[in-house]
Amino acid sequence: MMNIKPSAAIRKNYNEISKLCKRSGEPVYLTKNGEGDLVVMDIEAFARRESMLRLRENLIAAEEDRLIGKSGYSIDEVSSMMKAVVREVLHGKRE
Repeated sequence: MMNIKPSAAIRKNYNEISKLCKRSGEPVYLTKNGEGDLVVMDIEAFARRESMLRLRENLIAAEEDRLIGKSGYSIDEVSSMMKAVVREVLHGKRE
């Protein structure tokens, strides 16, 4: 459901709009003179969206690399690298 409010609502009803953003997890679209003007959203919802966008960008970049033939790492190679990093964190040195 799209939440649309006139821009004057942010001045008059900030708390109400804040609660709506937090409760719905969706952005609230503010209009000015009947035209779209601003989008307001809960900071946690914004952070989740930003995280999802970064993940999608990384996945697209990896897929583009795969399509042009760049070699990646095998599951065993990734597992070995992760184990080495864990050992380094736990023991303070690389093996």
